[in-house]
Amino acid sequence: MLAVRNLSAGYGSFQTLFGVTMDVNAGESVAVIGPNGAGKTTLLRAISKLIPLGGGEVTMEGRSLREVPAHEVIAHGVSQVPENRRLFARLTVEENLRMGAFLPAARPRFGERLEFVYSLFPRLRERRAQPAGTLSGGEQQMCAIGRALMSGPKLLLLDEPSAGLAPVVVQSIFELVQRICGEGFTVLIVEQNIRQVLKVVDRAYLLETGHIRSSGTAAELLASDEIRKAYLGL
Repeated sequence: MLAVRNLSAGYGSFQTLFGVTMDVNAGESVAVIGPNGAGKTTLLRAISKLIPLGGGEVTMEGRSLREVPAHEVIAHGVSQVPENRRLFARLTVEENLRMGAFLPAARPRFGERLEFVYSLFPRLRERRAQPAGTLSGGEQQMCAIGRALMSGPKLLLLDEPSAGLAPVVVQSIFELVQRICGEGFTVLIVEQNIRQVLKVVDRAYLLETGHIRSSGTAAELLASDEIRKAYLGL
């Protein structure tokens, strides 16, 4: 579904990604793990075209995204949940969800997808008329994920979904991610919480200093002595 080939990207003259190549197949859940500053968020921003591609190519279902402007990427089936949620704080929960269905193709199915999101996140139904800025951190993350699902994406990008959340909430967020994967969505998730994310995904890539250092199934990476010593403290 998603193919990234020899991708280079960065910010102005500062290059962050160097020749990154990776794939995400339909129905898979794939993680990009690594330390802070490795380029994980930059990778998602490049896929979403929030920053321009340097070298290389990004294709979605065989169609190049190189010349696609950022505001049209969602029409190609790619929806992103940004780091720190980025909700419209003064709008209600349901108004935020409605914003996720702004595409003309998504509007006819608004009611159906709204019910699906509420079935995934019953707490949002209870808070539907509440301003999003007054939700707890975990509830805001649910709302941000729900908003991304409202467009009916083929590929869901999750950028550090556990960031800034209390440890007791982090476990519930990963359980929600596991449920989303179980619903058949194709998911690419960037995450620093390596131990938790490798419990809910199929495969993972290790990104360090802008390079893919290793890849494999989640079980293989969990069993890797290098990752256990460097990132899991084992």
